[in-house]
Amino acid sequence: MPVLKVDVVTAEERLYEGNAKFVVIPGTEGELGILPGHERLLTRMRPGSVRVTQENNEEVILFVAGGFVDVQPEQVIVLADTAVRAHDLDEAKAQQARKAAEELMQNSQSKFDYARAQAELAEAVAQLAAIERLRKRRR
Repeated sequence: MPVLKVDVVTAEERLYEGNAKFVVIPGTEGELGILPGHERLLTRMRPGSVRVTQENNEEVILFVAGGFVDVQPEQVIVLADTAVRAHDLDEAKAQQARKAAEELMQNSQSKFDYARAQAELAEAVAQLAAIERLRKRRR
């Protein structure tokens, strides 16, 4: 059975390296499902979960705060702005970040502040979604 070589990296570290049967990426226009033999693609990612289905059918979930993905027929390289293994996410911290971003949006004095608050809110919401997905998987 064909597999994909998958690398998830940030400027600081390599978070994941391995083979996969299927990868789901949070693209800017929605989730992208990638199988071996996928057409070449270079696209931006939004904050969300990268889900890697390994050859043994176990799923690895990583949270990314954005970045790019380079898809080749036999390889997927995720170049994340920041990335965290889903089991390392802190729910209380993500809830606090969401609340702070919502307050900043309400009190923003400029378009720049509002846009920054929107980006922070999107990241916090995506982290909470990754935590919830991981929680459901454990049930």
